[in-house]
Amino acid sequence: MTNPAPTLSFVIPCYNEEEALPALLEALTTLSARLVKSGRIAAPAEPMLVDDGSRDNTWKMIEAARKTHGVTGLRLSRNQGHQAALLAGLLNSDADVTISMDADLQDDPTVVEQMLDRYREGAEIVFGVRAARDTDTAFKRITARGYYKMLTAMGVDIIPDHADFRLMSAKTIRALDSFKERNLFLRGLVRQIGFESAIVTYDRAERVAGDSKYPLRKMLSLAVEGVTSFSIKPLRIITGLGFIVAGLSMCYAIYSLVMWTMGSVVPGWTSIVLPIYILGGVHMIALGVIGEYIGKIYLETKGRPRFIVDEITRPNQAASEAPVRIAAE
Repeated sequence: MTNPAPTLSFVIPCYNEEEALPALLEALTTLSARLVKSGRIAAPAEPMLVDDGSRDNTWKMIEAARKTHGVTGLRLSRNQGHQAALLAGLLNSDADVTISMDADLQDDPTVVEQMLDRYREGAEIVFGVRAARDTDTAFKRITARGYYKMLTAMGVDIIPDHADFRLMSAKTIRALDSFKERNLFLRGLVRQIGFESAIVTYDRAERVAGDSKYPLRKMLSLAVEGVTSFSIKPLRIITGLGFIVAGLSMCYAIYSLVMWTMGSVVPGWTSIVLPIYILGGVHMIALGVIGEYIGKIYLETKGRPRFIVDEITRPNQAASEAPVRIAAE
């Protein structure tokens, strides 16, 4: 069954992206015209730019683009993180299909045509997956591959080399809204939704302008989020490690007792101090992992909003109208 030509919205989180916005808007305008002409979408696409508490002129440029490029602007009350900004945009989209991508044009816009073709063939979710990591540094390439292997080993359902470049139908976004957790890792959540899905591959380009907004610290934080939000295997590993350490301790105790009965003195303080250091390190690691999970429980039970929308500006909004203000989500 072939789906009819849908309406389309682009959801793009923006944090201090004033340098990249001109190129982004031109690329989306050109792409939208091509998609309408080819019959892949029923009307010009709606770019929804989500300002995630930018400190530069990003929001002013989004407001100006409302008239020049038909942009819908969504402004969060403060910087609440890429995943929260992305979710805010998805939940405010009214289109038949929504495509999420980054503002730096590293996600190849020409692949959108393939995504829409897969949707019209019946896929409700289409994942954009990097064909290769040749442009990455050796460190990033090795750590990324190791991370995906670790997630798979932990039982997390995730697509390797897929970030947040994806197409989602309105039905799948409604399903996503039923997940109420505050600790967001959308790459894993979207896989939990189910429905028919497809994959398209693309070559990731260099940033069109500006610097990366995802330094190593944020990447590590997202990595921890991915593991602890979808797997309890680290807790089970701690339990297994505890049994191993207890078993080794018991063997050492038996060895010490046998040596004592044979009249031999257990040599040196190394045999005492070294086990203490090892056990102390294991205990600290175990407490840290357990604390990570307890911290998530603590944040979830508070029920605080995942994001707070300050205002929304739309292309058809008259100059005399006040911006739409939205309650917390």
